[in-house]
Amino acid sequence: MPRPIKKRSQKAGLPPGTPVHIGERKSETTRITLFDFNEHQLEEKELTQAKECVLFKSSSTVTWINVTGLHQVEVLEELNECFGLHPLVLEDILNTDQRPKMEDYEDYLYIVLKALFLGNNRDNEVESEQVSLILGANFVLSFQEKESSLFEPIRDRLRNNKGRIRKMGADYLVHAVLDAIIDHYFVVLEKLGEQVEFLEEEVVTKPSPATLQATHKLKREMIFLRKAVWPLREVIGSLERGESSLIKESTVLYLRDIYDHTIQVIDNIETFRDMLTGMMDIYLSSISNRMNEVMKVLTIIATLFIPLTFIVGLYGMNFKYMPELEWPWGYPLVLILMLAVTIFMMIYFRRKRWI
Repeated sequence: MPRPIKKRSQKAGLPPGTPVHIGERKSETTRITLFDFNEHQLEEKELTQAKECVLFKSSSTVTWINVTGLHQVEVLEELNECFGLHPLVLEDILNTDQRPKMEDYEDYLYIVLKALFLGNNRDNEVESEQVSLILGANFVLSFQEKESSLFEPIRDRLRNNKGRIRKMGADYLVHAVLDAIIDHYFVVLEKLGEQVEFLEEEVVTKPSPATLQATHKLKREMIFLRKAVWPLREVIGSLERGESSLIKESTVLYLRDIYDHTIQVIDNIETFRDMLTGMMDIYLSSISNRMNEVMKVLTIIATLFIPLTFIVGLYGMNFKYMPELEWPWGYPLVLILMLAVTIFMMIYFRRKRWI
């Protein structure tokens, strides 16, 4: 099914920065979870009001606030006031069809990208979710459209104090979030790759209209993936170059690794696109070859019957004085002649390798 284009008509005539939610409501309520941590301590809680975030704005620890559900605009406005974000940032967060990008507001960075999932429906369509990230000096704000387990490994690492995540700063936490999203791209591509391999075998052995339809659907999915992933290369590249003072030198190396993963994802998408394009050509060639084989058989049959039709037509003429009409063995001789002509033509076709 084609993905619906999110309507922006409700924003027509409104001034820039007006907070209006554009997109599908994917969560019942807006949920705010907080992780406040350093190397020695961790506080995890769920906030009932966005105003409670003020207490953690100037703390010496790293604060990660994750917001799930974007349809309650007033909650996001309160959070926006707590951290003094630009109105255009809030507008972009609420507009869920943003192109992946990174904007530098000096005191903080705004990053938006797409998280990809395979749907649970029969067609296994790729579903996307916009994830917005705000990186400050000692805080990270993340905004999701719906509840998912995408960031659960990061939360477990924070709870169990595994790895460097609690020893590093907010920039490393953003790296961990980006890494989790990009790693999930490989999960999606692995499943789609299995479908591509299955179709590749089917299009060679037994192509059918259903095969063409499935190939066309997968090609649309690759176009959608390319649109979601390709701009991310520029975003990670800007972070990896360390143009912002919020990105420490120690984190740049890890961002470089993410950049490599992004390039690999893009290469895989382009490879699958080329394979699907080639498969559609193979399908059309297979159908054409099959039609040619059918026409070849029909042509051979018609060619065999041309001399037989001539012989039958010759002796079917109603002339009174035909010398062969009085022959006692005329009928079997004509049949033998027709059989001999057929055998001769078959041998000739075989030697010419036409059959």
